[in-house]
Amino acid sequence: MTAPAPDRPRRLLVVVDAPSLLHRSHHARAHTGTTDRAGRPAWALHGMLGQILEVIDGFAPDAVVFGLDDRRASERADLYPAYKAGRAEKDPALVEQLDRAGAMLDALGLATLTPPGLEADDVSASAATWAGAHGWDCVIVTSDRDAFAHISDHTRVLRLINGGVSASPLLTPARLVAMYGVPAEHYLEFAALRGDASDNLPGVSGIGEKTAATLLTQVGSMRTVWADVDRNEGRGVASTLDSWAAETGARRIGRTVVRRLTADGARERYDFNVRIMSGRDDLDLGLTPDVPGTPGLLPLDAHRIATVVGFLGVEATTSLAIRVLSTDPASAASGSDR
Repeated sequence: MTAPAPDRPRRLLVVVDAPSLLHRSHHARAHTGTTDRAGRPAWALHGMLGQILEVIDGFAPDAVVFGLDDRRASERADLYPAYKAGRAEKDPALVEQLDRAGAMLDALGLATLTPPGLEADDVSASAATWAGAHGWDCVIVTSDRDAFAHISDHTRVLRLINGGVSASPLLTPARLVAMYGVPAEHYLEFAALRGDASDNLPGVSGIGEKTAATLLTQVGSMRTVWADVDRNEGRGVASTLDSWAAETGARRIGRTVVRRLTADGARERYDFNVRIMSGRDDLDLGLTPDVPGTPGLLPLDAHRIATVVGFLGVEATTSLAIRVLSTDPASAASGSDR
């Protein structure tokens, strides 16, 4: 692997959780009734594209990959039929745009990946791993907290919230600690303890966010916690938590936490959540950065952009797309900063 020259910024991969952007854009823009030149609903597609153009304009990445969900099969649902149960049925107009998104992005020349039986979250996990292995930086664009587990020195998460890209936080390891009190390398363990109501995954009974964060910051990894539970009936865990309480004036929770961790089904629930929440990080993204013109690499062909984006029927978006997507990435300019 060749290291980047001292005056050349590390190359940047942006990976987009396309379904999360389409869902948000659908609910925010359905009132516009925007259609494409064929008269089909296009407000979610237009909203997603607008957000991505803003991201690309701001970060000037070298490559962009879009993760899509396999909407016909799910390994997680096969393992846990209640996975994501309780969510409202999707609007048919949204379903149609979810089905068309991949074709539109492929036509533009951007890279898409729909892993069989898996989700966009798995593409994000694999992109973060790919970036680390190839000496690139990575920005994951999503509204899903699951991506927080992939934050590192080379990977940040732009978590889209109300207010759009400009109002959304760019999460780094330090910012994640400030938000949740846990380092990124322990976020998956934190989430498995807490659970995830949006995916219909209950956490370990009696262990909420604050207790989970305290446990992980004071004791360390859950491997250490479970080892003490197995070998010492959790006495070390309880002692550490109670010492922390004495130093800070907080309530003593040592024995209570150990009792909840050793309750029937607690460890099974934790292990199951880790299994369901863990993103696959070994997917082939199909990126060939040394072969110009391959899908996902920027810049894109201006005529192709005009044809594909122009079909959405919004002239201002077409003009913006041509400017943003046909511009060289930041790493192509010697000495430029991102």
